[in-house]
Amino acid sequence: MNREITREPTLPQEDAALVKAFQAGNKASFDELVLRHKDRLFNLCFRFLGDYQEANDSAQEVFVKIYRSLKGFRLESAFSTWLYRIAVNTCKNKLKSSEYRHKKKMVHLDNPGILEGSTGALEITDDTQSPLLELERKERLNLIRRAIDSLPPAQKMVVVLRDIEELSYEDIAHITGYSLGTVKSRLSRARLDLRKKLVKVI
Repeated sequence: MNREITREPTLPQEDAALVKAFQAGNKASFDELVLRHKDRLFNLCFRFLGDYQEANDSAQEVFVKIYRSLKGFRLESAFSTWLYRIAVNTCKNKLKSSEYRHKKKMVHLDNPGILEGSTGALEITDDTQSPLLELERKERLNLIRRAIDSLPPAQKMVVVLRDIEELSYEDIAHITGYSLGTVKSRLSRARLDLRKKLVKVI
């Protein structure tokens, strides 16, 4: 995985063609699927986990799971939706693990000046801005990120998938296993909570 933040559009029909090619025995088509989705997958994992190495490891774990299961994928949903569902479940399991929670605490003790979920390597900077404006922008982003991180896991999940990844309500329902009504109600509640937390920030 690399550290670029990109939003290369991927067309479902092109993904489907690559999946079918893989199922027909063309192993190279899987490499193409990885290249098409690796950046967005890493970004998703990073937004849930807030740690570069953990996000990188989780993204690789997701692709291993995809590789092992791709032969049986029946294209009843878009490949990207299936990929996101596996990624969300992988990150949820990671967040539940006691080893991960312990590591997060140790990182903060060793690096008390680093805000949770922040890393300079993943920031896109604008060299035309003054240092003061850039500092203010980064601090605002950190506050927003921390506010999202402070949400209950179910609310954070729908906010990330809808407001950051810009997925449809239907895709989010399929990825999370929630009903459409539950997705909308949790998103509404999460946005209200964020508005209260960030009323003085944005």
